[in-house]
Amino acid sequence: MEVERAATAAAAGGSSAEMAVDHAAGPGAVEKPRFDALMPSEMSGGRPQFRKVPVPQHRFAPLKRCWMEIYTPVYEHMKVDIRMNIKARRVELKTRKDTPDVSNLQKCADFVHAFMLGFDIADAVALLRLDDLYVDSFEIKDVKTLRGEHLSRAIGRLSGKGGKTKYAIENSTRTRIVIADTKIHILGSFVNIKVARDSLCSLILGSPAGKVYSKLRAVSARLAERY
Repeated sequence: MEVERAATAAAAGGSSAEMAVDHAAGPGAVEKPRFDALMPSEMSGGRPQFRKVPVPQHRFAPLKRCWMEIYTPVYEHMKVDIRMNIKARRVELKTRKDTPDVSNLQKCADFVHAFMLGFDIADAVALLRLDDLYVDSFEIKDVKTLRGEHLSRAIGRLSGKGGKTKYAIENSTRTRIVIADTKIHILGSFVNIKVARDSLCSLILGSPAGKVYSKLRAVSARLAERY
């Protein structure tokens, strides 16, 4: 009888969104509570969450030049506070009361970090819009220990004449690559990063560019069929 009375009261009140529980039909029914998703401002006891991204010395000038291009998507679109701490030499990010999703904070931190690694704003901003993008970093010495002219030639093979080899790998694997001295950073999806990294490792180990191109064509064709 109590279950019937509860069902009648619910029907009388209409199907309003204020109902806190779902009433299942039948004897011995259990009331299922319905919980709304928490806002980021309600997590961690209402305390704001922070991320801090260090700024290398050689990225100060580009950061100053492109500050508004970084600030606008982070503050206006992702609803995350951002400031530059000159004394500590780092960019600080903080959630706001109107931040719609707690993952926005980490996305913004990844976006700023990608810019610090040397990626263009237009490429790095994709980290804010897409969920399955990552940045993978490794060094040439992780693949093979090279010194002196051997190391210089390996870096030359990775770039190619006028950056031709690097652009070919980027376009065929739909990734973006930054070669900063002996460090290599790749921005893209998980599968594409693996293909690009395999090509770069082959070049470091001494494979000629022509052989890497032919292998890339075969892998790219396979990826195009899969997706």
